[in-house]
Amino acid sequence: MTAIGLRPATSADSEYCFHLHKAAMGAYVTAVWGWDEQIQRDFHARVFTPDRWQIITADGVDAGMLHVEHRPTEIYLARIELHPDHQGRGIGSQLIRSLLHQARQQGGDFTLDVLVVNQRAQALYRRLGLHEVTRHGENDIKIRMSTKPPQPGPIHRS
Repeated sequence: MTAIGLRPATSADSEYCFHLHKAAMGAYVTAVWGWDEQIQRDFHARVFTPDRWQIITADGVDAGMLHVEHRPTEIYLARIELHPDHQGRGIGSQLIRSLLHQARQQGGDFTLDVLVVNQRAQALYRRLGLHEVTRHGENDIKIRMSTKPPQPGPIHRS
């Protein structure tokens, strides 16, 4: 059994998180926008917020990153990325199950966004009980998934 832990991210984790993003999400980013190294570095510089991010560890080794927002009526999974070497080992499932439990305990929903092209993540989220709520972003490139009960009628596309 893999020992999974979380530690606060620090400014020293910036380069690790950039390379993690490239390894974990590079193919999906390429499929949607194309990978431009400088654009991705600029984007990372804007979004890297070590005071909000956590580094996922597996058996004491850095394995990924997690960014969770605790909102008034929901827990929002802003970002989870696991290095491909650590995917498929139940790490993401265990972390998300813990967040689902927290959301239930607080009487709220658990929500996230996933790229349409990331079928593997979508399948995981469905196995964990989430369902599609809406599609959004330019050309509906993102799917909002949630534990919130589905509303009757067609899925809203914004």
